[in-house]
Amino acid sequence: MKKCYIKITVSTLFISVFLYSCSSSNRLTIRVTEPAPVYVPTAIKSIGIINRSLPSEKNENLDKLDKILSVEGKNLDKDGAHKSVIGLFDELTTNNRFSEIKIIDDANLRSPGLGVLPSALSWETIERICRENNVDAIFALSFYDTEARISYQTAPVEVVGTLGIKITAIEHHATITTLIKTGWRIYDPINKFIQDEYLVNKNVVSKGVGINPIKAVEAIMERKEAVLQESSNIGHDYAYRIFPYYRRVSRNYYVRGTDNFEIAKRRAQTNNWDGAAELWNKEVTNSKRKIAGRACYNMAIISEINGDYDAAVEWASKSYTDYKDKMALDYLNTLRQRIRKNEQLRQETE
Repeated sequence: MKKCYIKITVSTLFISVFLYSCSSSNRLTIRVTEPAPVYVPTAIKSIGIINRSLPSEKNENLDKLDKILSVEGKNLDKDGAHKSVIGLFDELTTNNRFSEIKIIDDANLRSPGLGVLPSALSWETIERICRENNVDAIFALSFYDTEARISYQTAPVEVVGTLGIKITAIEHHATITTLIKTGWRIYDPINKFIQDEYLVNKNVVSKGVGINPIKAVEAIMERKEAVLQESSNIGHDYAYRIFPYYRRVSRNYYVRGTDNFEIAKRRAQTNNWDGAAELWNKEVTNSKRKIAGRACYNMAIISEINGDYDAAVEWASKSYTDYKDKMALDYLNTLRQRIRKNEQLRQETE
């Protein structure tokens, strides 16, 4: 299996500068890589996906009644759950994290139905499924349920009749709001640990308008397709929980103190960060402690931009301990947290 290594470099940092003309500092944003919300141990190489959303037999009649009361389409929950599982499978297969991904259709597992998150499966059951299908872990759609609400209104409108004469008619407005409720778990039998338990709710709104009730209802007949598409999206989105992701973080840097700071500010505005750092470095030995502290702080910023976190910590520490720059202390804590996350990323991708 090909391994995916994530390394923060200058080329992966996108920097934008926001100018504050009356402030001693400007702000930049950096794109950083965050660890996956859910950690799946690297020892897990192959996974099985199971659909546990079908209601158990003892609750099946009650579940059918619920569907009638909720105005559910025929087999909507069954088809929607299938779409969610396929969505998860498709998204996982686009990434090289696992060597093999299987949809296990013969697990024959049921849930209480009615959109209730069932109790976790026993480890004996999970281990049996993994052994029979030769997989290391199980991703489970633990439940899937839809609830529908209908809103129906009428309003007078003018329409053109067959003779070109405007007449008053009643326009019918029908709206169905479908709430999709899903619950997911990731079972890790190697460590006998549930790595994730996650609930997702999404709304799908379908509207129809017509000058008679039949036309209004016909216009929302595509509701099922919309629900199935959103169900597929839920499966795709759930896969993202095990992958690292990007986000933008803000950093402040000093732009005032000496002429070098003013010039460095303009260089930074043109994205010439190395040129700005060259001038900041000249001020780290400035006889004025405030200026030297700001220069050391800015050198920590450029070190992070360049991906050198050890140097960034060293410069930020010097700024605070030697020159009492208060902003440097907060930044130092941020850097240490960033280093911990980078270590976690390294472990996830090795």
